[in-house]
Amino acid sequence: MLLELKNLKKQFKDNHVLKGINLSVNQGEVIVIIGPSGSGKTTLLRNINFLETADSGQMQFKNQEIDLSKPTKNQILWVRRHTAMVFQNYNLFKNKTALENISEGLIFGQNKSKAEAEDLAEQALKKVGLLDKKDFYPSQLSGGQQQRIGIARATVLNPDIVLFDEPTSALDPELVGTVLYDMKSLADQGQTMIVVTHQMSFARNVASRVVFFADGEIIEDGHPDEIFDHPQHERTQKFLSAIAEDY
Repeated sequence: MLLELKNLKKQFKDNHVLKGINLSVNQGEVIVIIGPSGSGKTTLLRNINFLETADSGQMQFKNQEIDLSKPTKNQILWVRRHTAMVFQNYNLFKNKTALENISEGLIFGQNKSKAEAEDLAEQALKKVGLLDKKDFYPSQLSGGQQQRIGIARATVLNPDIVLFDEPTSALDPELVGTVLYDMKSLADQGQTMIVVTHQMSFARNVASRVVFFADGEIIEDGHPDEIFDHPQHERTQKFLSAIAEDY
């Protein structure tokens, strides 16, 4: 077991966003979380890497036990060194080139020399087919290219888990495929991933497990064929019937 969340709860004022989440992730698994907008999927990811602090719950990650409501500064830094996140809106530094966006985390986060960091950044850009864009700024790149650089930036750090927060939701439809291709390549290489997405074909074809999320709770968790072809819960059946053409 690489990561286990136990009874994770989070609320904003009177809104109970996460109602006692229990989730386990094994090494090399691709966990795809689907469900209606506003059900708490993004909040779950943000609690894993402490962009939000849970009200209660426990995390066991690489044999370290962490109280999610009272993490120490060192625990937060440790978790962030072992995870990476790819955001909806790219989150690239606008005043830095593609190469700099990737290499700076290596220089300042892992104390790599500039030369080594740039060499690793070039390798990461080559993997996503964008080495020729290394000196381009984000404003000179398409949304799909920016997101693929975001993926390169995340994976160059060799994280144990990459968290994807709806990575294609801000893209024009014709750009979605290139990003999903890069994500599938990562999965094929054995990268452990937790992916929040509305791309049902990706969930069906790439996921090790699909988790259906609604109203702050995990309603079903199983193999893609089980979830898509034989959903057990009425709420899952209703959601999938509404989007059947997508998968």
